[in-house]
Amino acid sequence: MIDLKHLRENPEHYTTGAARKRSPVDIDRVLELDGQKRDLTTKRESLKAEQNAANKAMGPKMGQLSGRMKKAEGDEAAKLKAEMDELKAGPAKLKSAIEALEAEIATIEPELRRLLLTIPQPPDADVPDGAGGEDNVEIRQWTPPGFDPTQPFEAQRGFAARSHTDIGAALGLIDFERGVKLSGSRSYVLKGDGFRLHQAVLRYAFDQIIAQGFTPVSAPSIVREHAMVGTGFFPGGIEQTYEAGIHSDGQWEGDGYLAGTGEVGLMGLHMDEIIDEADLPLRYTTLSPCYRREAGAAGKDTAGLYRVHYFEKVEQVVICVADKAESRKWHQEMIGYVENLLQSLELPYRLLQCCTGDLGQKNADMIDVECWMPSRGEDGADGRPMGDWGETHSASRLYDFQCRRLNLRYREGGAQGKGATTFCHSLNNTVLASPRFLIPLIEMHQNEDGTVNVPTPLRPYMGGQERIG
Repeated sequence: MIDLKHLRENPEHYTTGAARKRSPVDIDRVLELDGQKRDLTTKRESLKAEQNAANKAMGPKMGQLSGRMKKAEGDEAAKLKAEMDELKAGPAKLKSAIEALEAEIATIEPELRRLLLTIPQPPDADVPDGAGGEDNVEIRQWTPPGFDPTQPFEAQRGFAARSHTDIGAALGLIDFERGVKLSGSRSYVLKGDGFRLHQAVLRYAFDQIIAQGFTPVSAPSIVREHAMVGTGFFPGGIEQTYEAGIHSDGQWEGDGYLAGTGEVGLMGLHMDEIIDEADLPLRYTTLSPCYRREAGAAGKDTAGLYRVHYFEKVEQVVICVADKAESRKWHQEMIGYVENLLQSLELPYRLLQCCTGDLGQKNADMIDVECWMPSRGEDGADGRPMGDWGETHSASRLYDFQCRRLNLRYREGGAQGKGATTFCHSLNNTVLASPRFLIPLIEMHQNEDGTVNVPTPLRPYMGGQERIG
């Protein structure tokens, strides 16, 4: 959730930000509702003050009237009684008026909260404008020696590239038919060396990021709605999420969801907490199962391992002080981790600066990493795909957007209750997601005889195995 005070003072900033993200948000309606709520709240607090003063003064006055009543007779007694009744009725009238104002506030709050949750984080000024992924801007490429993605695979390697689906079937690495039988469309079963390779790349990435000083955390994959809203995946992404029950005190209850990324669990660890500034930055990583419905993706990347409902992912998050320069520094460091990983595995990749229309609601900036996949792209004259880039990683900076929604703050200057509390900044990064990552890995390391080379860094995780097949 954005800073409502900042919105009041700078509405154009959010109106422009929403327009740049192609997000239809009614900022004027938010300000109207906020104004109504503030006016009603001011009136309520004024009546509460009056009520408190009346309650404080009523005791002595009632005592005086009661004393006079003992001596009064006739009309005077009736007059005193009327005064006492009026005095008693005053607080009740104020209470009724306060309750009426609170009822009005209660009718405003749901719509105001709903609209506030839809206001996107304004993109940074240096993010290029664009409508969607087609307007993203390439930053740079890296390719291993001897490979050029602009040239045909066969011309460079001496044989036509096979797809990961063909290689997986021939070597018994992937079984799509039984996966679909078990779980429906976009499902798969990894077998033998296919499953071992999947585990190897995940463990390699996990170990690499731990070596950078990140604390490994086993965060839950079934999370409550508050965690999904707090991390910015709800309400906008609810259609992509599987609902699940949560067991509590012997009963199954709702409000449970299967997370589509370990980011939700890692960021939710400290929601509603105040952290000492000296303990920042927090650097966490997890290896977790992820679930996505892929609603609306029918007919898009449906073949193979590219777009599936279940996968595993090494994710990392950084929670740091509220400093934009610090956030930018961490963003670049996270991208560097991924580049080092991909270069060690000799996989061609490129970095894309995502445009405003491709950032999503929560990101101020996002860099995608795409690997070269020979089985993607348009068919050439020989009827075979000519290869294309496919997204494998994504690194985002969010400033205080998530932490504000999660009520995650730090105390400036340390502990002992001193210093102001400030919302933290957060960043997240896909270190590696598999089995999608197996596509470039298998296809780029295939041999003419149908075997697949195991990159050197992965061999210790494969029992020293150098080749599959």
